[in-house]
Amino acid sequence: MATHKSAEKRYRQSLKKKAVNKQRKSELKTVVKSVQSAKDKETAEKELKKAVAVLDKMASKKVIHKNKAANQKSKLTRHVSNIS
Repeated sequence: MATHKSAEKRYRQSLKKKAVNKQRKSELKTVVKSVQSAKDKETAEKELKKAVAVLDKMASKKVIHKNKAANQKSKLTRHVSNIS
C-alpha cells in the first residue's frame, strides 16, 4: 500500500476515475450496439447521430483514443449506409 500522503491521494483519485471511465465505456458500448442492432435505416441514422456525439465526447475526455473514435464512427457510418 502507499506510504506517502500524495501516493494515497493519487490512489483514491485513480479509483474514482476508474469507476467513472467504466461507466462511460459502458454507455459507449450500449450506444454502438443500438446502432448495429437497428433494423430500418431511419432508426439507424438517429442512433448513429447519438453514437457519433458520444464517441466525440469520450475522445475529448480521453476515455478512448481519438483515432479509435474516428475508426468506430467510420465503421458505424458504413454499416448504416449498407442498410437497405
